Amino acid sequence: MAANGFLAIRGDSRAFAGPSVMKTFAILHGPNLNRLGKREPHIYGTATLKDLESLIRAEAKRLGVRVVFFQSNHEGALIDRIHALADRGVAGFIVNFGAYTHTSVALHDALKSVAPLPAVEVHISDIKKREKFRRHSYTAAACLAMISGKGFPGYVEALQLLAQPVGRTGPVRRDGADRSAPPPRA
Repeated sequence: MAANGFLAIRGDSRAFAGPSVMKTFAILHGPNLNRLGKREPHIYGTATLKDLESLIRAEAKRLGVRVVFFQSNHEGALIDRIHALADRGVAGFIVNFGAYTHTSVALHDALKSVAPLPAVEVHISDIKKREKFRRHSYTAAACLAMISGKGFPGYVEALQLLAQPVGRTGPVRRDGADRSAPPPRA
């Protein structure tokens, strides 16, 4: 699935790098993500939400950042949590709003209301290859980047993007190369 995924980045991520203290990032899961492992395994696989959170925690530890998780099937609960976490000082968000991605101006507005906190939208499946109604994201316009179709590793990539140190100018590549560094001489 990773080979078919995509990463779209908006703007310059350096604006979101802060002082060198342990940052906390919030991972927000929308409707039906609590059903991972059971819901349409031919699309989403058999790993569970707990498995996904374990993967993200391991990467957070490696990166020296903290993560907090929240899942809700209710749009208002997600909006309230965005506001509360921003007020508590999180450094950014990784969001998979599930079906609300394709319908919710309110979640778009909630992310915009906490700007300049960065958000990265993640989708396990490639929304551009799904049903026509799933191909548009209302919430992506409020995000620094969208990672779609890379499975669970897309969340790791999102965390790496948000946690990158000051001075980096692009996303963390899978091979670990720094895109802000000059290319090697031939």
